[in-house]
Amino acid sequence: MEKHIVGSSRFWLAGLFAISAMLSASTGQAEEKLSASPGHAEENDQVLQGFEIAPVTLNMAGKNRTLVGLGSYLVNTTGCNDCHTHPNWASPGNPFLGEKEQINTTQYLTGGRTFGMDTTVFPPVPIISANLTPEEKTGKPAGLTLDQFLKVMRTGKDPDDHSRLLKVMPWPLYQWKTDRDLKAIYEYLREIPSLPDNPNPAS
Repeated sequence: MEKHIVGSSRFWLAGLFAISAMLSASTGQAEEKLSASPGHAEENDQVLQGFEIAPVTLNMAGKNRTLVGLGSYLVNTTGCNDCHTHPNWASPGNPFLGEKEQINTTQYLTGGRTFGMDTTVFPPVPIISANLTPEEKTGKPAGLTLDQFLKVMRTGKDPDDHSRLLKVMPWPLYQWKTDRDLKAIYEYLREIPSLPDNPNPAS
């Protein structure tokens, strides 16, 4: 009888340890899911906000909705429009004048804002923001492949002249974006309307 109780106790203790280990593992998994959840929720919010604030119609056929939405959020909340759309605002639509905000969609991201001359090269060349819209034939934003785009964002090297660093464009900040962030920006730029270079470049 004593042997039976001891044997049963050992079996019960072993079972208790097994259950404890399972509970501990499942708790760890739950904690891992909970810790991962806020990040996913934050990105989901950014994706939804990205679609909410996109000022132009997007071509979403067969595209990764999450990346495009995230890209819109990043492009439209980090000042890309400030340099790459000229003028920034439709008229009336300048929030700095107390008007209801209306981005200039007819020249959205077509470049054309001038920033003087780059005197670090000879002969000096004008600094003009680039047209970021996708090429009509290739669909490549600013005519760049993803690899070329990542190189520009990481190194600041002018895609037309690799010996020259881009001026004004804040690539020293963008270089710290994750690959996912930069791919999302690229995907968004692929989906905006293709437009010719801004016909009226000016400061």
